Amino acid sequence: MQLRAKRQPALRGALQLVRQQQLSADALLRAFRREPDPREGAVRDIGLLALRVTTGALLAGHGAQKLFGAFNGPGIEGMGGHLESLGLKPGKRWATLAGLGELGGGLLTALGLATPLGLLGVAGSMAMAIEKVHPLNKPIWVTEGGAELPLTNLAVVAALELAGPGKYSLDSALGLHIPRWLTLGGLALTAAVVTYGALSQPDQQESQADEGREEGHDKVMEVPAAAPHASGPRERQQGPDVAAVAEVADAQRQGLAEGSAG
Repeated sequence: MQLRAKRQPALRGALQLVRQQQLSADALLRAFRREPDPREGAVRDIGLLALRVTTGALLAGHGAQKLFGAFNGPGIEGMGGHLESLGLKPGKRWATLAGLGELGGGLLTALGLATPLGLLGVAGSMAMAIEKVHPLNKPIWVTEGGAELPLTNLAVVAALELAGPGKYSLDSALGLHIPRWLTLGGLALTAAVVTYGALSQPDQQESQADEGREEGHDKVMEVPAAAPHASGPRERQQGPDVAAVAEVADAQRQGLAEGSAG
């Protein structure tokens, strides 16, 4: 009993120390714990609005370049010819699809309307661009012809799909909600179009003709510049600088001869 009585103060002291340490840890956690801020929702919606408007407007501009030749773009004719060289025939039809995907999808994304149908149009155009124009076997950077920009746009599309258009959107203002079956149908259609385009290959003769034109262009670029035309035998045997010095010397000798003759 005496031993137990002696141990009780020690145990109480240990329990008190543990309790104090626990209180200190709770105070430390409370200091670093982030309390919910009622303004966070508004800030998040403003961030989504900025992301939607910027990305959507730029993509809509790219679509206008393809469809109407706006902003010094190629238009349907130029874009159609380019796509036919990649095996996408008829080129005008594919150019129209690409332009509508970017213009329509970009506008819907910027307005926050019919989400996620607009995002699917953008995603389809970017996937086709990666497959046909900016393949992943190239260096990733845009300066090397890589897929930097299409991948960035796809990342934005994925973020907006996961986060939603936000409060400051027409979907929110009008109370619109796209049914899941319609979203899945649009996704399946987009995947089918991209797969069909990816399997389309240019004709072998056209590929050889393009390679021949590129080789001819490279050979023309490799032709050295022609040497300056020489007007006399001395200039043909000597460089242009030496020939100029010789002409000056001849003029001096001719002047001395005329002076002595006079």
